[in-house]
This record gives sequence, structure tokens and C-alpha cells, in this order.
Amino acid sequence: MARKNRIDVHHADMARARRLKSSSVALIKTPTGISGLDNITDGGLPKGRTTLIAGGAGSGKTLFGMEFLIRGIEIYGEPGVAMTFEETAEEISSNLASLGHDVNKLVREKKLFVDYVHVERRQIEETGEYDLEGLFIRLDHAIKSIGAKRVLLDTIEVLFSGLRNESIVRSELRRLFRWLKDHDVTAVITAEAGDNTFLTRHGLEEYVADCVIILDHRVTEQISTRRIRVVKYRGSSHGTNEYPFLLNEGGMSVVPITALGLSHKASTERVSSGIPGLDKMLGAKGFFRASSVLVTGTAGTGKSSVAASFVNSACGRGERAMYFAFEESESQILRNMLSLGMPLERWIQKGLLQIRAARPTSMGLENHLAIMCKTIEDYRPSIVVVDPITNLISVGTAISVKAMLTRLIDLLKTHKITAMFTNLSLSGEEITSTEISSLMDAWLSLKEIEVDGARQRVMYVLKARGMAHSNRVHRFTISDQGIQIEDEVRGQERKI
Repeated sequence: MARKNRIDVHHADMARARRLKSSSVALIKTPTGISGLDNITDGGLPKGRTTLIAGGAGSGKTLFGMEFLIRGIEIYGEPGVAMTFEETAEEISSNLASLGHDVNKLVREKKLFVDYVHVERRQIEETGEYDLEGLFIRLDHAIKSIGAKRVLLDTIEVLFSGLRNESIVRSELRRLFRWLKDHDVTAVITAEAGDNTFLTRHGLEEYVADCVIILDHRVTEQISTRRIRVVKYRGSSHGTNEYPFLLNEGGMSVVPITALGLSHKASTERVSSGIPGLDKMLGAKGFFRASSVLVTGTAGTGKSSVAASFVNSACGRGERAMYFAFEESESQILRNMLSLGMPLERWIQKGLLQIRAARPTSMGLENHLAIMCKTIEDYRPSIVVVDPITNLISVGTAISVKAMLTRLIDLLKTHKITAMFTNLSLSGEEITSTEISSLMDAWLSLKEIEVDGARQRVMYVLKARGMAHSNRVHRFTISDQGIQIEDEVRGQERKI
């Protein structure tokens, strides 16, 4: 009998070891539901543990926490508790309504519990013992009343605002983090940014928390940008860069910088340029699907017309197209292309085309990128045009614009979207102000030449990776019939 007991104990120990080994291999995570954030954190926040969100005033800490709770309810069916020490339930409900969330409805359905705890600084005395027992009782009641799986505490400084005894603060902070872990809830705690030494005011939260995320709202040259960075994540790989994020009517969304590797699958499918003569120059088949095409040329050479032809052809095949314009308004684009025999408005009415026009100086590069990525994710086009990328130089350096476009191209290739970018050349040289030609799979150069006192437009293919293509310079005309590629330019006729 004793031998049997020893065998049972041995088997139990082996089973426990296997469980520990399994848990050490893959940390269980709670997805946030926040677009892009789960990509950066490799699946979400640590399940049953505490995540610290640090940042300055106006960085979006409270909205982050509430998004975590609300998306947990709406997407994953996990009830949540929000315990706030600064804003009342009414104030939170009003703020979240601007992001399209009905907090009161979730409260009525007992999916969300919002508890405002008013803490008077004068009530916190250091003359006697100070502990969080009352808070634990209140929090325990809230969790049990709705079966909460997620908890938000916003913001933690208020609890210790009257305490100057650092040892008491440290002791109670440790108790709080341990209590949350023992109750098996995935918790988010917000904290104000600290000085240059610590991420937070007390400096202990960042060491006790299993995951630490910093939110930043900065203004550079009068242009504001919100950014997020995962500083620490115990037991998990994660993105370590700064990532732009948006807070708008759709809630919070984060833009991952790039994929971890160049793993995009190259397509052999071909897509028409919308210009028969150009398709002929590309082996009579057009561009590869999911490739990136650059169209460069001086002012008036027809770059936007080539882009519009590409869009018009895609919509004619029943594919969705997205046109990002940084120079002309939607109305101006529609009017100009109508004169070329391309009534693009009909595709807008059919839901096959969206034109998003914006001034580059209206926001920073990261915000432009975030909006473009979110629009692409929501609309799911097959074709994307960015016209022109040159104007983005007004809100960033050539290096930062190239970094932004690298991220955008990465997203487009991931979703198998064929993209065309136009770039204004300031001279006849084959260079780009944004230095992105190396990122492109195909490159078209448009120029004007003078022949017998008349200026004529010409086009040639500088490169087209993976396909045979013409190396000849071809004349082309732009009329109410669109773009027509004509005969080759002979050496004796060409004067550039």
C-alpha cells in the first residue's frame, strides 16, 4: 500500500512538472481586441496578471483601459470592472460615447461595473497604519457581482497622494498587485509618468508589473503624435519599437511598424495598368499582383492620369480601389479625370472606389500612416494609389517618409494589395526625393521632350522585377480617350 502511495505521489509530481514545463513554454494571454496592439504584444496582455499603463496627461491612459474592458465584453464575452479614482461614472460614460461606446448600456446589462472611489487627501494620514483593505473588499464585491475577468484601476497615484512614507507605499503596492494576481483577473493599472529616473511617480509599479506599456503624446514642430511602446513583458516576445496610434470615433488603433521578416509570398498573377500600350511594354500582361509601382515625372507629365487609369481599370473589373490624394481634392480629381474619359464618380457610387484627400500638414507622418492603414483594413481594397508621396516631405525628412512608406508597403504586401505611388521629380534626373525607388517592384518614368519646337510626353520602364519589359522610350498622349502609348522615340528626334 505504501508503495502504491509512493507511485501515486511520483505520478502527481511528474504531472505537476509537465504542467510547469508547459506553462513556461507559452504564456497564456488575454487578447485586448485593440487593433494592432495584439500584433505587437504577440497575442495580448498576460492573462491573470497585471499590466501597467504609464503616460503623461492626455496620453490616452484611461481610454486605453476602458477600450480593454469594452472590447473584452463585446468581442470575447468577458465582463469587466472599472474602478476609477479621478473621473465619475458619468464622466467616463460621456467620454467613451465620443468613441462610439455605450457604457450605460453595458452597465445595465451587468457586463460592466464602473465604481468611482472618491479619495480625500486629508483622509490619508501617516499617523497610523494605512492599508488598502477597504479597497480590496469593494473590488472583490464588484468582481463577484458580474463575474469579471478584466479589471481597470485608474489612476493609482490618487490612492497614495497623501503619503510621503515610501516604505508604506511600496508595501501596499506589492499587496495590491499580489491581490489582483491571486484573484485571477487580468488587470490594467494606469499611472502618471515619472521623472527621468522612473517611468512612474513611485518607480515601483514598473518593477512589480508583469507588463509595462508607455503612452506618449508629443508635439514636434506644431504637429502632435500619439505613440505607444511596450517597455517590458515578462515571459513573452514583443515589439520594442515606438508605434503610432489613433484615438478616434472607431476607438483606439495601433499601427505595427513592419512584419518580423520578409515573408510575403510573391504572386505570379498579373494586373492590368489600365493602359493597353503600357501593358504591352510589360510583356502584354501588366504588373504583378501585390507589387509596388512607382511613377515619377516632372510637373504636368501625367502621373495622376496614369494612377487614375490604373484605378479605373481595377474598378471596371469589379475590384475595390483606394485613392489617397495629398495634392488635389476629391472633386478636383473627379473633374480632371472626367475630361480624360474616366467617370470615376460612378465607381464611388457603386462602392468600388474611395478617395481620401488630405493636406500633408494637417497631421504628422505617423498619424497619416495610422489613418491610411486603418482605412485599408476597414475597406479591404485590391488596388491602392498614393498621389503624390512627394508632398509628405513637408511634414518629415526624406528618411522619416521612407520609413513611413516602408511600413505602408509592408501592410499592402501582407494583404496582397497592388499599389501605385506617384512622385514629383524636380529635374530630369532619375532620382526620387523620398529615396524609395529601391522598395519598388516596378518604376515608370514620365518626361517631356522637345521635338521640332513642340513638347511631347514620353514614358519608359526603368525597372520591372521578375518580368521582361521594354527598354524603349515611347511617346504617349493624353486626351478625352485617356492615355494612348504611341511609337518609339528615335535617337535623332530626342532632345531632353
